[in-house]
Amino acid sequence: MAVPQNRVTRSRRNMRRAHDALEGANPNECPSCGELKRPHHVCPSCGFYNDREVVAQADEVDLDEDAA
Repeated sequence: MAVPQNRVTRSRRNMRRAHDALEGANPNECPSCGELKRPHHVCPSCGFYNDREVVAQADEVDLDEDAA
C-alpha cells in the first residue's frame, strides 16, 4: 500500500498546484457580424468561419397554437 515516506509541506503542495489555475477566455471579434466568438471556431451568431458561411442559420419559426 502506498504510504508517503515524509509529510508534504503546505508550501510544496501549493507550489505543485501553481499551474492548475483556470485561464480566462480569449474572445475575438467576428469579421462578418462583429459579435465576440472563440478563435478558430465558427461564429455562433452568424455561422461564418474564415469569411465564408459554413453553418446556415435557420430563420425564426412561428408555431401555430394547434401545434404547440
